[in-house]
Formats: sequence, C-alpha cells, structure tokens
Amino acid sequence: MTEQQLPSWADPSVSPADLDAQGVSRRGLLRRAGLFGAAFALGSATPALAAPGRPRLGGDDPRLAYLVGDHHVHSVYSHDAKYTFSQQAQAAAKYGLDWMVFNEHSNFGHAYYGARMEHAEIVRARAENPRQLIFQGLEWYIPAAEHCTVFAAPGPHETDLLTQFELAYDGKLLGYTEGSAGATDTARNEAHAVKAIKWLAEQRRSGYVDDVLVLANHPLRLGIDSPHEMRGWRDAAPEIMIGMEGAPGAQGAAIPSLRGATSIRGEYENKPSAQSWSGYPADAYLTYGGFDWATATVGGLWDSMLAEGSLFSITTNSDNHRTVFDTWKNGDWPAGQNFDNTGKLPDPVNTDTPQPGSDFWPGEFSRTHVGVTRYGYRSVMAGLRAGRVWVDHGHLLDGLDVRVKRDCDAGRGVTLGGRLRVRKGERITLYVTVTSASRPNPQGILPELAHVDVIRGAVRGPVSDRDIWQAPDTKVVQTKDVSGRKGTYTLRIPLTAGDESFYVRLRGSDGKRHGTGYLGASVDPHGPIPHEPGNGDPWADTWFYSNPVFVDVTG
Repeated sequence: MTEQQLPSWADPSVSPADLDAQGVSRRGLLRRAGLFGAAFALGSATPALAAPGRPRLGGDDPRLAYLVGDHHVHSVYSHDAKYTFSQQAQAAAKYGLDWMVFNEHSNFGHAYYGARMEHAEIVRARAENPRQLIFQGLEWYIPAAEHCTVFAAPGPHETDLLTQFELAYDGKLLGYTEGSAGATDTARNEAHAVKAIKWLAEQRRSGYVDDVLVLANHPLRLGIDSPHEMRGWRDAAPEIMIGMEGAPGAQGAAIPSLRGATSIRGEYENKPSAQSWSGYPADAYLTYGGFDWATATVGGLWDSMLAEGSLFSITTNSDNHRTVFDTWKNGDWPAGQNFDNTGKLPDPVNTDTPQPGSDFWPGEFSRTHVGVTRYGYRSVMAGLRAGRVWVDHGHLLDGLDVRVKRDCDAGRGVTLGGRLRVRKGERITLYVTVTSASRPNPQGILPELAHVDVIRGAVRGPVSDRDIWQAPDTKVVQTKDVSGRKGTYTLRIPLTAGDESFYVRLRGSDGKRHGTGYLGASVDPHGPIPHEPGNGDPWADTWFYSNPVFVDVTG
C-alpha cells in the first residue's frame, strides 16, 4: 500500500496538542480527510538537516499523530488459539485499532500450510478494508529462550520470508530449546538466535523484503531470557531487534473468581526452572501493575539497557487466544485431520456458555501508540524503529505528546526515542502534553490519570558485564499530581544538563495501587506492585509508560 501524503487541510503551524485542545482527535483528523486511512502528518516529515560536517545542537523532530496497534494477535492459524481471522479483525476495528499483527505460533503445520492460507485472508482484508493496517507475523520460539514477534512489511515475499525463517531458525522446530547454564547445547542455541536476527537484517538490506522487525514477547514469564541474550539479540541488528513487551497479554488472567486463587495478570504464574537464568530473583516472575518486572522496576533490566545509551523500545498487546467471558469454543476436527496436516484449526462454535480465557480482544485493554508522519505500513514500522512509542492499559489516556527542548531553541525539540544534543550546564525543558480520557473505556469506566512520574537515568555506555540487570543511577526524580485535570494540558518540567548524558522516560497511573518500588523508596517511592494471587482486576490498576528521550551532553 502506498504511503499517503499530507491532506491539504493539515496546518503545519498547529501542534498535536493544539489539535487535541480544539477537540480534533486522531480519528477526527482521518475522517475529515474523507478516509480513515488518509494521510495526516502535521508537518514536515523530515527534520531540518545540519550543515555537512557540523553536528547541530538541539533538535526539531516532526509533528506526529499516533496510531494505535497490537503486535501480538492469534487466530485459528495458531495451534492453541480459537478465533477466526475475521473475528479478530472485527474486534480490533470495534476497539479502535489502526494496525495489528497476526502473530501465529511456529509449527510445521503452520509453515507448510497455514501461513499461506492466512496470507490469502490478509490480502483480501487489505483490499476490502484499507482502513486497517494488517501485518502478517510469526511468533518465533527463540533458540534457548522465549518467544518473539517477527513481522514484515507487505510485499511479494512477506510470507516466504516468514516460512523460510520459521523452518531455518525456530528453536521448537529445530529442537534447539536447551538454554540452561552449562548445558552442552546452550551456546550453540544462543548463537543460532543471534544468527537468525542477522539473517533477517540481511533480507532487509538485500531488498528481499522492504522491512522486518522483531520484538521479544513476555520476556520474564519463564525467566529464560537472560540479560546477555537480550543484549546479544539487540546488538546483532538494532534496526531489526527493536525491543520487548513492557507488559504481556493475558491481562484478564487474575480477574477475581475467573481462573482460581493462584492466577496472576499476564499468566505470570511460574517459578524458576533449570532453564531460567539464575540471576533473576523470585519476584521477577510476577507482574507489577500488569507490567513485566523488567520494565516495571525503576533501575531494573530495561533501565540497565537504556543506560548503555541504546534505544530498546517497549510495547503492550493482547496476546489474544481466548477472551475472558467469551462463549465460543474450538470446533471439532473432521476425521483424519489435525493441525499438522492442515495448518488451521476448525472454526469455533458458539456455546452460549462462558468458556475459559485470560485475554482481552485486541485494543480492548492494552494499546501501543506509535507516532507517525504518514499513514501506512512502512510508517508504522518506521515509528516503531524510531521508538516513538507510548503504551497504556484500560484506555487511561486519549493522547500523550512528549518533547525535550533546549530553552534557547525555538523549534519543537526531540520526542520519544530521539536524542537531543546539548552543552554541559544548559537549561532544557521536558514538555509533557496529556489528553485525558474523554469517554468510558470498554468496561464502562471513565479513566482518570492521577500522577505522572519522571524517571531519569545516567548514560554510561556499554557494560562489561552483559548479565547486569540494574542501573543504579536511575530513579524517579519528579512526580506530578494531575488528579482532576481534564482535557489537554501541558506539564513543563525544567531539567539541567549536568556532566554526563542521560535519558528521561515517563510513567503514570490511575493512582489506585501503589507501593515502594522493587529497588527501594529512594529509587521509586510509589511504583506499581504485584496484586494478591487470584485478585487482580486489571481495570482497577491501570498505567501508562513511555519510551525514553536521550540527552547527549557535550563539553
């Protein structure tokens, strides 16, 4: 699909915050253009360039609009899911998603049969409804580790790329699952995962596909994604392996009385095993406010990677297999058929009786917001790669725009995922423009943001210990009470460039569940906390997180 140009009515002098203040939503912009999928960038797609050989201080990133998506959705083309392709796509449209990735599990039946059948459905859906950006993807069983989302831009080779990758590099299909310390095959398997990511990068460089991205899924669910493996995947091809799920799917797993007294949000109900990395504490296997411990711990694993000065993005998603309180069940297999010889489950059957489930529909609870300058598949992928990402649960916010700017500059500054270059001692300001929720969420609750936390960490460069998971110089440096504030408003937070480079990222919640952060009150005085097993109503504990902005300090 061709990327579309700016509509004639887009005024380059109007910021996204101004548009929100005028009551013009992202969807309103698209509808005003006459087509949901119309282009809508609000300014130049390319920042002003520095003079050759003279790095320019400050920054002037483009104005953005944010598209909402989910990169982890399953259908009957996954061996353990339930819904048809059309059921998932219709749910995504109902809950306001602009883009989604069908991320089917690796399986011989999928590789030989299902991937091509699913692709035919995707092609038809793209033609019939250009308002939805539908990617084809694969949930890769990483050799020696957990799962990843792999997805490609639409094109003649998108399915061939995925099936070639599946057969050549999937840990489950190859039997490359061993990852315990000291085991004979662990080093080979970990190396094969790195080789896989490099292979994807080569397919992009050669033009076999226009683009391809990888994101680690539910990284701490089993504790088998070690810090050195995650760094190895990132460093193999940072333009391909761009990040991880900051919060897993299965957010409905611990709704009271639904799955039992031991249920945890995200189905994070595991204990360390022989395959787990021994350096993770037992508390790492829980979710905190629904978020993975690696993300939720201020000064933890995510921060330790950001403190190296390299972007590593976070996302959230549904991981939808079986929706809570749904009444559909898997259909029965015809005689002689199974997933291995068909690549597709029988279509589900409605029982009119609630069935077991842990998930929400795509977009119903978990949302990943990606800043783009044009509407289209490649623009979504470019926004993800650039790190222009924030995530929320429970439709906590309608909008978020973040900029860091030198006080002496007149430009727009730098946004999420970007880098602002400043001189030591310069005064800079963090601008956080929030648009509060304007309508009840799918649970019938009008969400209210209670606070915004500013988290700051020093950038110290690559680490010598690739298994380090702490960033001791990262902490919550400010908390802004925004209780009762409605509409669109901007927080202006002064910052000073000290002796070393740093990054800032944001977090906030509805204020209903707080406690001392995992690394102590001096680091995080009121962070997310685990819920009691079996008592984790997700709608009563919602958070947003943003990607970082880096500030590079020169002499």
